[in-house]
Amino acid sequence: MCVNYLTVPKRTLITHFDASAPDEDWREEVWQDYAAPILIAGDLARQTIVANYGFLPQRKLPTGTRYSTMNARAETIGQLKSYRSAWHATQFCLIPMQGFFEPCYESGKAERQLIQLASGEPFAVAGIWREWQEENGKISHSFTQITINADQHPLMKRMHKANEEKRSLVLIEERDYDAWLDCQKPELARTLLRHTAIEQLQAIATPKASVRKQDSLF
Repeated sequence: MCVNYLTVPKRTLITHFDASAPDEDWREEVWQDYAAPILIAGDLARQTIVANYGFLPQRKLPTGTRYSTMNARAETIGQLKSYRSAWHATQFCLIPMQGFFEPCYESGKAERQLIQLASGEPFAVAGIWREWQEENGKISHSFTQITINADQHPLMKRMHKANEEKRSLVLIEERDYDAWLDCQKPELARTLLRHTAIEQLQAIATPKASVRKQDSLF
């Protein structure tokens, strides 16, 4: 499952996603507990907020606890305590990105692959979000990506170790962006959780050292 990805710059939020560009900055490549932009339904248009990558931020967990909530399984998202309230409240979001990373073990060792659209265009994946009331009175936000089984997907089944279940993020089609964000029925939202055809995707071998620029901002 995806644990890091490439975000999009502010100008792309405006020109490609028809959304606002917040004042906050974020890094080009994000990992757990990094800040990243997400799109949510606004009163009149799509709204962009900067949120924590990971539904339960590490700072909200007891000291010494390590618990990853960067990905939520579609099959159990409505039942698990961590996610069920947001899922049933239809707090759906889109996570805009330029590509996400997965390990491929076909050579016998992990080789980092960048999964992108074959067109090179940015895209958005399905997620849910929530608010946090901070001690200083301010509101913060966090999100998780939704994954589906990919055992039969021609590309995504090649990722991860041979004995592991194959999972994939859900790329929401551009025509369905608002249908996802505005959906008021969780079970109807499930109909949008489907695979992207392999012809629309590409995987590029991408050694970590060549792309991980944690100290750079757009």
